[in-house]
Amino acid sequence: MQMKQRLLKTTVSGLMFAGILISSGCASIEPWVKPYERDNLADPIMSANRNPVSFSYTMHAFQAREGARGAEGGAGGGCGCN
Repeated sequence: MQMKQRLLKTTVSGLMFAGILISSGCASIEPWVKPYERDNLADPIMSANRNPVSFSYTMHAFQAREGARGAEGGAGGGCGCN
């Protein structure tokens, strides 16, 4: 009987702790990047790809193959011939 009560108490405590953690995520979030710092993030050196021309071609081929033309801002038709 003692074991069941201890297990129940531990489970309830764990669920309450998890609830507190989850509800604390709804608190007001201050932006990490200030408006005057955003020009640093828009710098081409911050780009994730090393060769934008190659990346553009790769994305064009991917979009044509997947049938998701224009999902990432690419131009052209859906046949993959552009």
